[in-house]
Amino acid sequence: MYAYELHLIRSAELRRTAQQERLAREAVRTRRAARRARNAGEGAPAAESHSDRPRRLRLQRTA
Repeated sequence: MYAYELHLIRSAELRRTAQQERLAREAVRTRRAARRARNAGEGAPAAESHSDRPRRLRLQRTA
């Protein structure tokens, strides 16, 4: 019986943790959507953050 009670407690804890993580992801998603809508409303193009320079060096570094 003791093991079963521990199982129930652990299961409830995992459910609470999963719910908190879902809420956090939803909050991030909402903030991101609001930021994108605000930037789109200002007339800023979506690709403005990209620059012409490459992200990484084309030649690999020597050891």
